[in-house]
Amino acid sequence: MTKNMGSLDKTVRLIAAVVLIALAATGTIGGVFAIAAYVVAAIFVVTSMVSVCPAYLPFGISTRK
Repeated sequence: MTKNMGSLDKTVRLIAAVVLIALAATGTIGGVFAIAAYVVAAIFVVTSMVSVCPAYLPFGISTRK
């Protein structure tokens, strides 16, 4: 796959992942919402590491410069 994420996009996703993990880990959100937060955080971390956002692909979006 062609990389389509720039450094700002990756940074924002990683920060969002940390916030979601912190909210779930501290019990601020619980139950199904905590599980969803962990899943979304994991997706954000993986997409940031590989610099590819599958949701951008069908629309031809790229935040790389």
